[in-house]
This record gives sequence, C-alpha cells and structure tokens, in this order.
Amino acid sequence: MPACATALALATTLGGCAVGPDYVPEAAPVSKTFKELKGWKVATPSDSLPRGDWWEFYKDANLNLLIKQVEISNQNVAAQAAVYEQARALIREAQAALFPTLAATYTATRAHSGAAAGGAAGATSATNVTGTTTSAFVPGVSGTWDLDVWGKVRRQIESNASAAQVGAADLANVKLLAQAELATAYFNLRAADALQALLLRTVEEYKKTLEIVRNEFKAGYSVSEADVAAAEGQVLSTQSQAINVGVLRAQYEHAIAMLVGRPPAELTIARRPLSGAIPKIPVSVPSALLERRPDIAAAERTMQEQNALIGVQMAAYFPDISLSAVLQWSGSRPLPFNVASEIWSLGGAATQVVFDGGLRGAAVDSARAVYWQSVATYRQTVLSAFQGVEDELAAIRILTQQLAVQRAAVNSQREAVRVYLNQFQAGTAPFTTVVTAQIQLLSYEESELTIRQDLFLASVTLIQDLGGGWDVNLLPTKKELQNDISLLPQLPPNGTGLRLAPPEPSAGR
Repeated sequence: MPACATALALATTLGGCAVGPDYVPEAAPVSKTFKELKGWKVATPSDSLPRGDWWEFYKDANLNLLIKQVEISNQNVAAQAAVYEQARALIREAQAALFPTLAATYTATRAHSGAAAGGAAGATSATNVTGTTTSAFVPGVSGTWDLDVWGKVRRQIESNASAAQVGAADLANVKLLAQAELATAYFNLRAADALQALLLRTVEEYKKTLEIVRNEFKAGYSVSEADVAAAEGQVLSTQSQAINVGVLRAQYEHAIAMLVGRPPAELTIARRPLSGAIPKIPVSVPSALLERRPDIAAAERTMQEQNALIGVQMAAYFPDISLSAVLQWSGSRPLPFNVASEIWSLGGAATQVVFDGGLRGAAVDSARAVYWQSVATYRQTVLSAFQGVEDELAAIRILTQQLAVQRAAVNSQREAVRVYLNQFQAGTAPFTTVVTAQIQLLSYEESELTIRQDLFLASVTLIQDLGGGWDVNLLPTKKELQNDISLLPQLPPNGTGLRLAPPEPSAGR
C-alpha cells in the first residue's frame, strides 16, 4: 500500500509534466501583397469567398446540382473520410494508455488425495478406498497501470490529435480538388458544345457559299469546276470537325459522371454552349491564404504532429513507472461465493534503461529531423500556394486583354469575308481568296472560344487556389477530437456515398 500511495502521489505531482518542446508554429514566407493583383479589387470581410458553395458564383443551375453530388458520392472523398475516421480512432487508442488495465480471473479446481484403489492378486473382495476430495473456486481481479509521469502518452495523444486535424484538412482538400475537377470538366464540356455549335453554324454559312458558287458555275461565269469542288470540300471538312468534337464531349461527360460517383451510362448532360463572362472573384490579402487553404492547414498541423513525437522519444530517457495490484478470493462453492480466504498484493515498479548504445539519442535526433522536414514542407506548400494564385491572377488579367483583342480580330475578319464574297460575286476576286478568308475567320473564332474557355478554367483554378471558401476554423479542435465528439462524415451502410456533417465554426484549433 505505501508503494502505491507513493506512486500515485508522484503521478499527481508530475501529471502536468510533459517532456519535449512545446509547439510554436514556424514562420511562413508571406508577402504583403500579390504581385499580379494590378487592377484587381481586394476583398473586404463582407464580400470574401463564401464558405462552402463557391461554385454559385457562376450562376449555373446544372453546375450547382452536379458539384453538390461530389460530397455525397465521390469515392475519393469517401476514401479520405475513412482515413480521417482512422485518425480519430488512433486518438482513442492512445488515450487508452492513460488508464489502468484490469483483468478478471476465475479458476475452479477439484482435487483428491488418499489411498489408491486395489487389492491382492486373486482376492475375492476389493480393498476399501479412503481419501479426501476437495473443490476450490478462486475469483480474482488484477490490474496494471503505467503512469504517464513524463508525458509520453500525452505527447502521443497530442500528435494523434494533430494527425486527425491533418486528416480533416486533407478531407476538405480532396473534396475541393474533386469539385474543381468537376467544374473544369464541366466548362470544357460547355466549350466543346460551343465549338460544335460554331462549326455547325459555319457549315451552314459554307453551304450558302457553295450554293453561290454552283449558281455562278451554272451561269457560265468565271467559276471553274475546281471552285465548286473546293466549296464542297469546305462544307464536308467542317462537318467532319463538328462530328469529331463529340469525342471530347463524351469524355468530359464521362469524367463528370465519375466525379459524382455514377456510371457514365447514368448521366446525360444537355448541350449548351459556353457563354457569358467569368464572375468577379474577390481576392483577400496574402496572409489570409494561410487560413483559407486546407493543404496549408494540413501542412501546419503536420508540424505539430511531428513536434509532439519529439517529446514521445525524449520520454525514453526517463524511467517507466508502473503500479500493479492483485485481489483474489478462495471458496468451496462456485456461486454464491463462499469466501474462505483472500489474497491481495500491491506493487510499484520503476524501470530505467542504463545503456542502449545510443538508441534513444538516435530516436530523438530522427524525430527532430522529421519535424524539420515538416517545416520545410509547410513553407514549400505556402510558396506553392502563392505561386498558384499569382499564376491565375496573371492568367485572368492577360487572357481578358487577349479576348478583347481577339474579338476585334474576329469582327475584322468577318468583314473581310463579306467584302471578298461580294468581290467574288462581282467577278473581281477569285474564289480562292474567299476560301482563304473563311478559313482564317473560322480559325479566329476558334481562338476566341479557346481564350474564353481558358478564362473560365483559370477562374476555377484561382478559386481553388484561394481555398474555395474553406476556412481553418472549420477544423475540429483538439478538445473536440479528444472528447470524441462525433464530427465524422457518416458512411452509409452500403458504402456507396457520403453524408457530410461539418462541425460548427470554432475559434480554436
């Protein structure tokens, strides 16, 4: 009993002690402003990216419907949700080491002692057998408790809680990536619809030209049979291009089906050309990016995860202190117990490694190296995030300027086609001039469509690079995780979908 009391008093005294460095976030390379933000409106707190449904910026009902299905049935999201669930389970696993381990035992024994049965050879009667038969029933309880005097278990719980936060951030990041992939595929599909519509419209224009050439040829004007063949070739070639667009469109539609967790045969998207302009995307100051990107949050939480593991390894320098206890009763009846005697013991033990050939020091050095690796990864993630935002800001600014110039080029070339066609009908210009001008016009129109498509894709990537409306306060706090509050996205019994139940915003992590 004195040993137990001493150990308990020691555990109480040193319970707040946890060896190893306390976590302090490392500085990140953050600039004061974005270099490519020229002419861009910086967001104020009232008009920043909304949390969650960032795709509503595009005011497209079909896109809204499709993207919302990502968090319901996208299998990559479901897989990452399972990883997060595993990380939460590891917290509970580590917490179990804070408590004693109890075991119940029950033994039953029946014993006999006395003379052996037998008799003389050929004897006509058996020798009486004397002896004693006894039964013993011994229930008991035993327990062991490894005291976390030096904070090894608490550092492990801290590490596992940070790892769970990494899992939560990774889950948000996987969902954001899938949503951005879907939006990209969707706008590519709409661009394919626009290209096909452009080609079919051009086919109709070429058919009108073909009719003019045929009439000129029949009337005996200076139009050769080769000119008629060239006009027919234009129509057929453009029709062929329009048909070929169907390959890309089908692939984009299949990709969207995969992203929403459905077989391609179950999804058909009505045709509608890409039109309109990209939305005005609010961009906040660079420092806010650290709080808005789930991948940055994951990298920062990884630093704390690895920092805590340094303390886990440093605890090996100190003795392991444990308590043990056994309590047993002995009786002659199984139930109810007929207690004839009791046995109990209490003990305390301390184990200290005296020599390990430098193993502990190597383990601590290894943990420190992994921590500094996580620091470098965090800083690189921040730099990559800033690069991504700068790239898309520049792309949107430059593509917007290019689109305006390309529209002017299309208008000028369309006028050139009109003039050349009139000259051809007047007999002052050869048909080859008309053909060349029409081919050039189609090329300009395709370039204009490509630029508009690139603008939409750049806008999606910019929103993704800005975090898509996510915020670090959406991460579950360590207190919530360690108290095992149910924050998990729940997997349905058939495993085919995912129902997300995000926690309420919290001020702390």
